[in-house]
Amino acid sequence: MAQTCYRHPDRETGVSCSSCGRPICPDCMTPTPVGMRCPECTRQRTKVIRNPTGTPGQFSAFPATAALIAINVIVYLVEIAGGSGGINNPSGKIVVNLGLFGPFVAEGEWYRLVTSGFLHASLLHIGFNMLLLFFLGRLLEPALGTARFVALYFACLLAGSFGALVLDPNALTLGASGAIFGLAGATFVIARGRGMDAVAGEIGFLIIFNLVFSFTASNISVGGHLGGLVAGVISGLAIVAGERGRLGRKRLPAELLLIAAVGAIAFVGALAVA
Repeated sequence: MAQTCYRHPDRETGVSCSSCGRPICPDCMTPTPVGMRCPECTRQRTKVIRNPTGTPGQFSAFPATAALIAINVIVYLVEIAGGSGGINNPSGKIVVNLGLFGPFVAEGEWYRLVTSGFLHASLLHIGFNMLLLFFLGRLLEPALGTARFVALYFACLLAGSFGALVLDPNALTLGASGAIFGLAGATFVIARGRGMDAVAGEIGFLIIFNLVFSFTASNISVGGHLGGLVAGVISGLAIVAGERGRLGRKRLPAELLLIAAVGAIAFVGALAVA
């Protein structure tokens, strides 16, 4: 049975609002950089939120992205203060205690699957990752909402740890690259699913460039990058399928559940291969 526009029940449509998931007809569609939106969601997204000083809140549309960047930077400063500087000096306590290392994960230190994603090996390492996180987060978080974006990020982070352990469980691995690759994969799939071919093309080029770099450069966790990318693509496909389905308001919880399942599978898999 064909779905009908929620504002015009006499009009059939195959398009849903990219924010709330309600079906909308051409008269109710507002094109945005992140897909078609209904009139209500369009008005909500165009509000300007101001802080107490009257300056527009620059990060109000992607608070989780800003928070993740801040946490990564703070952790890296702690690394430097502790004298480690990352993987280049693995004797540093924070790297030894929180970096991804299969034998320690096998002994019960499962938290390394997550904490390793907030450690970095050098200023160039964290700088490149945070630049990509800022770029992708600004695109993806407003399009998905903060809850789905955070779930996606951590699912891809766990999948990156899984991939790293599959290929080399005895290597000391650091970095947010698995999560970043996952965000790129999800952005590519979602952009294609929403008909944003220009954006998909740019992200596709970014993914290919980074994959080539991953396979040709030294000291790169290929498994971590591939694991995150696969998780991002699967999660992106789940989101696109939800947008094209007829779940209505149940769509968002269903998508969150599927993304969480990807993370859970990666977590269990990482424990199994550690």
